[in-house]
Amino acid sequence: MQSGNLGVHPLKDVMVSQQESEQAITVQHLVKKYGDFVAVNDVSFSIKHGEIFGIIGPNGAGKTTVVECISGLRTPDSGSISIQGLSPLKDRNKIREFLGVQLQESSMPPRLKIGEAVKLFASFYPNPMDPDGLLETLGIEKVKNSTYRRLSGGQKQRLSIALALVGNPKIAILDELTTGLDPEARRETWALIESARDRGVTVILVTHFMDEAERLCDRLALINHGKLVVLDAPEAIAAHAGGSRVRFVPSKPVDDRTLYAIPGVKEIERKVAYVTVIGTGDLAASVIDSLARIGVHVSDIEARGGNLDDAFVKLTRDDPSRVQRLQS
Repeated sequence: MQSGNLGVHPLKDVMVSQQESEQAITVQHLVKKYGDFVAVNDVSFSIKHGEIFGIIGPNGAGKTTVVECISGLRTPDSGSISIQGLSPLKDRNKIREFLGVQLQESSMPPRLKIGEAVKLFASFYPNPMDPDGLLETLGIEKVKNSTYRRLSGGQKQRLSIALALVGNPKIAILDELTTGLDPEARRETWALIESARDRGVTVILVTHFMDEAERLCDRLALINHGKLVVLDAPEAIAAHAGGSRVRFVPSKPVDDRTLYAIPGVKEIERKVAYVTVIGTGDLAASVIDSLARIGVHVSDIEARGGNLDDAFVKLTRDDPSRVQRLQS
């Protein structure tokens, strides 16, 4: 006769426990509605400790609603969220001890001085970063005695980042991190986020800059119309673009009918003197050879494969049946 407790699987339970311990955040079947509008529709994913996890998608796709639910600022209609085993709604005070949030839109009292604001936020945490050092890193140390109302848009954005990171959080949620920043400030901010990741900080980054996503993120979730379209590494998502692009200047005008007759050409774009063809195969050689036969020479030719920008456009305009195949 077999002994033991029926239905108990110790090894399976250990494996599940180990998998859960590897995840900093787990989102399961998240749904959020505003009246009849479904902003987030059955979204599920998990984020590993020490990972920079990007969320991308068109405007109005539901990205900000997802991170607002994770941070506890909005209550989901259904589904569950776990942050290091805690609930954003039931355990909000505990989560605030290790979670930093930079929202897409935020404001401060107009007369509050910048240095005072950062030091105030630092006082909320047991092991904060040096406020003055952080302001210097973000390029706003010189305006620390200025009031919030006197800041430019870019300076307000940097302050928002400082307030999210000054607590030295274990998890940071950053929504549109570098909007309004000049190129140098963007790169300095990227370096700051990378150094946070190197310290073991888990980062959720919402962005519409594909170069930012490629540079920073370990994995990306692409959300469109409230649904998760694809979840993978940036280079793997870029591969969805497929094909190649060839840009050139023809020696004389070439009509679309002639270009579409070139083997491999699927799409055509025109900008001033430049023609770009998009397609498959050895496209550059096909273009050069085919046009040369009709007496058209090409100059300033540039060929490249598909990138994350191309994949973003392709995946967000595809039909629902393809989206469903990618999710499955």
